[in-house]
Amino acid sequence: MAGKIALFVLLVLAVTVSPAEARQTKKIPARIGYLSVNYLSATGVREQIEAFQQGLRELGYVEGKTIAIEYRFAEENVDRLPDLAAELVRLKVDLIVVQSTPAALAAKAATTTIPIVIAGGTDPVATGVVASLAKPGENITGVTIMNAELAGKRLELLKETSRKVSRVAVLWNPTNPGTALVFKQTQTATQELRLQLQSLEVKSVNDLDRALKDAMKGGANALVLLASTPISSHLKQIAEFAIKNRLPSIYDRNFFPEDGGLMSYGANVPDMNRRAATYVDKILKGAKPADLPIEQPIKFDFIINLKTAKQIGLTIPQSVLYRADKVIK
Repeated sequence: MAGKIALFVLLVLAVTVSPAEARQTKKIPARIGYLSVNYLSATGVREQIEAFQQGLRELGYVEGKTIAIEYRFAEENVDRLPDLAAELVRLKVDLIVVQSTPAALAAKAATTTIPIVIAGGTDPVATGVVASLAKPGENITGVTIMNAELAGKRLELLKETSRKVSRVAVLWNPTNPGTALVFKQTQTATQELRLQLQSLEVKSVNDLDRALKDAMKGGANALVLLASTPISSHLKQIAEFAIKNRLPSIYDRNFFPEDGGLMSYGANVPDMNRRAATYVDKILKGAKPADLPIEQPIKFDFIINLKTAKQIGLTIPQSVLYRADKVIK
């Protein structure tokens, strides 16, 4: 008799629970936030996200089934980052992935308990994100882009590529702590290489046209781009300007030559996003961020666009071409 009653109860439950209610009871095991300062459509952003998603798939995660990702984009407005970070905290995500130093600082200010994984960003120690690379402490870990240390190398490549390079215009955003660090290293490197530096501050997209015009007024004969918003979102415009004015140019992200820029040298950012997925996996399986050392880049790319070189009347020396990881013809 008891068995019949139990069976009757189960049948009643099966009938009374609607399909919609049944779907609501299915809980995705993990939900993470992904915070970016750029637009989703900005050059390189989608590529980075796809690499992150690929890293998760390689670890057995299926988005929408075994993991959910809440994407938040500040659309070039850094002031929106704190609100977006707070929103992810209110959603009670299990973890927050950040794409840049400003995003990391915003997430850090929003929570001291939810784990934060850095998928880029310049020197998290110098910018105040963590205490050290080996022992980050608190709730933050991930991978750093090691951008400042390569500032001198990019200037050397410019100088080797064109002996005429003597005055370098540097586009940068002083409000970004990571970019400010790279600019400082760039200043030091220009002095060591006996180059003149022209500082061109770009705090918003409204500053870009004025900064490019100032480069020509100041007699610049080369252009260096330091990754930050809004520069990262207007690479094609900058590349076209450099071609029109026959300026050798270099950037730290590998998608600049794809947009017409002459050269890029820096960490492979999509690879770093794939590696960030391994941190997500470890943390979801119980590891504490404080116990996971922050990794530095292991893969660097030097890319040259020969089509652009021809357009600006520049012959790339063979000694430079031999070192390129990729040559766009």
